[in-house]
Amino acid sequence: MNGWEKMMANLCIKINENDNVAVAIKNIDKGIEVFSGVVTVEDIPQAHKIALVDLPKGSEVYRYGVLLGTTSVDIKKGGWVNETNLVMADAPDLDSMKFGVNIKTDLPKPKRTTWMGYKNPNGGYAGTRNILGINTTVQCVAGVLNVAIKKIRAELLPKYPNVDDVIAVNHPYGCGVAIDAPEAKVPQRIIRNISQHPNFGGVFMLIGLGCEKFTADRFCEPFPELNTKENVVILQEHKGFVAMLNAILEMAESKLKILNERKREELPLSDLLVGMQCGGSDAFSGITANPTAGYAADLLVSGGGTAMFSEVTEVRDGVQFIAERCVNEEVGKRLVEEMKWYDDYLKMGGVDRGANTTPGNKKGGLSNIIEKSMGSIAKSGTSPIVEVLSPGERPTKHGEIFAATPASDLVCGPSQLASGMGLEVFMTGRGTPYGLAAAPVIKLCSRNEMKDQWFDIIDFNAGPAAIGEKTIDQLGEELFDFILDVASGVKKPFTEQYGLANDLCVFNPAPIT
Repeated sequence: MNGWEKMMANLCIKINENDNVAVAIKNIDKGIEVFSGVVTVEDIPQAHKIALVDLPKGSEVYRYGVLLGTTSVDIKKGGWVNETNLVMADAPDLDSMKFGVNIKTDLPKPKRTTWMGYKNPNGGYAGTRNILGINTTVQCVAGVLNVAIKKIRAELLPKYPNVDDVIAVNHPYGCGVAIDAPEAKVPQRIIRNISQHPNFGGVFMLIGLGCEKFTADRFCEPFPELNTKENVVILQEHKGFVAMLNAILEMAESKLKILNERKREELPLSDLLVGMQCGGSDAFSGITANPTAGYAADLLVSGGGTAMFSEVTEVRDGVQFIAERCVNEEVGKRLVEEMKWYDDYLKMGGVDRGANTTPGNKKGGLSNIIEKSMGSIAKSGTSPIVEVLSPGERPTKHGEIFAATPASDLVCGPSQLASGMGLEVFMTGRGTPYGLAAAPVIKLCSRNEMKDQWFDIIDFNAGPAAIGEKTIDQLGEELFDFILDVASGVKKPFTEQYGLANDLCVFNPAPIT
């Protein structure tokens, strides 16, 4: 069980020898012995914590070997420990962390070291799909573009069988924003970098309105050679709606002709960037789903590829363990910079890190952000951290990378796209139909019950690890194979099959005007 201690007929799991709580594998009634001498004194819901010893008021509570907080009331041995009777501990001190003291080099070796992808004409990571991405300067053009997308799919796309899809890269930015504010660099970087995504094959197409703040000129500042009439349609320059549509369709067809020439070829793992994200987490996420993803990430890194994990608020309370894996002080200091930036950002908004946990997280047994963070960082595996990125930045290294993004699924995903990820592995305990149009999203659940509930949305189930049917290593190997199959176009995850894709929500810490 990968170092876990299972107790009394698969009733609960203790993660670390120093833990004084265990997690219920299923609903446990009052009066059930879950461990030698530990009998439940009340009903314990699935995924929630059982006190393994008496915990008088003020007692420290440990899970993952980490202090979650102190009890606010007396809790008897066999009692239920949850968010209502636990006072959260302080966050780790960012100025006293040690860097590079836990560098693991004996990573598991992958059996597969190549995949079938699309070379990126712009250089860098390769594409997993062949998509015409039509970019936008401002949210105002979304309605027109969405109509055009329907016509392109119906009338043009069937003529170009090597192109997987055409998508609108809509976003809520572009006007009504402080366009020159210092932090405006964040959303602008994300939007620009998405336009250069490897799945778009080096083909650039942009729709603007004409009076927005984020003009086509500003959009194309890093690549002015793309700001031409062959690549940019400005709606206000066209006489009427039909003329707008015709201009978009005419340009789209010229781009589809180029993309239709792309072909998959055998590529090394070094050309693949996989994003790791979790959402709708529960207490099993850190026991099954995230460790499974982490093992697959280690296989990818060991084979020369790149795995990228994110979500600052869900790393912040486990950041000391990430710091220990930073390859040098430079990377460690970048980690601290991003954590401090986010601490200040939350403070400015009048909230603290505890605002992250949702009602669903708590119903799923996560009492606070410390517990959630310890489960979240498991998706990063054990590989050395070679680089830390600000939101939407492009990697310059291969290996395990931390990309500092908000934890919101709909904000984290676009930020990872901007960094060039070819596909995303998304772990969940409670369930979410979240998806991305620009890259496939593999759904990985933490419990058998979740797979049974959403049998046709969840692609991969890590639940068998909780009851000892499979090990994390076995599941990680299987997930790694599935990742390469999806990256190679051999398999499609359910979200891609159904077209489940959320609109892009771009992280904008700058003021709205």
